[in-house]
Amino acid sequence: MPKMIVSIDGVVIKEVQLTKDRTTLGRRPYNDVVIDNLAVSGEHAVFQMTGSDVFVEDLNSTNGTYVNGKTIKKQQLHNDDSIEVGKYKIRFVSEKEDVAGGQSASHGAPGASSPLAESAPDAAAIPGGGGGKSDPASPGSGASVKVLSGAAAGREVALTKIVTTVGKPGVAVAAITNRQSGFVVHHVEGSGNPTLNGSPIGTQPLALKNGDLIELAGTQMQFVQR
Repeated sequence: MPKMIVSIDGVVIKEVQLTKDRTTLGRRPYNDVVIDNLAVSGEHAVFQMTGSDVFVEDLNSTNGTYVNGKTIKKQQLHNDDSIEVGKYKIRFVSEKEDVAGGQSASHGAPGASSPLAESAPDAAAIPGGGGGKSDPASPGSGASVKVLSGAAAGREVALTKIVTTVGKPGVAVAAITNRQSGFVVHHVEGSGNPTLNGSPIGTQPLALKNGDLIELAGTQMQFVQR
């Protein structure tokens, strides 16, 4: 099944399966893919499936839609095409590659250039990655995020991927990245104001240590490193 891998500054924030004839993208909350950024129009673009073919069409957006660096009105997509919407990049993965595994980084392929983490779009401030395959080569298997408040209080998710997103797309999303020097966290998208031990988390990565408290979209989480 074809899908889109959405990233910003090299950090993947969501993966979207193209299951409908029309999949809309924009800043407004009623879109199928919501990107809460002022560079993205309310109704920015639409992805249309015709049989096994997928087309992207710009919906007269303010800043335009680009495919492989060129502005487009409507264009058919091919495997590994790169779509740019504002500062966001969307990698298109065709059905053929998705079934075969191919070079898709989401299948943990060796040498993949972009680390991936799946998000949990239907639950506010819940660590992503649930149900996905962990990268066995990723270090830091002794680290996790524990949810302290909200509907998922008590849930603990191991940070086995290079990048794990937390939060709710369209509201507030932060990314926890496993670097050689240790884990860091930074704000990815949304108007919410995530905090680390009470201090704002910006776009610049902040180092994490055992016991640190992250608050995002009204939910408190604790970084645990054993």
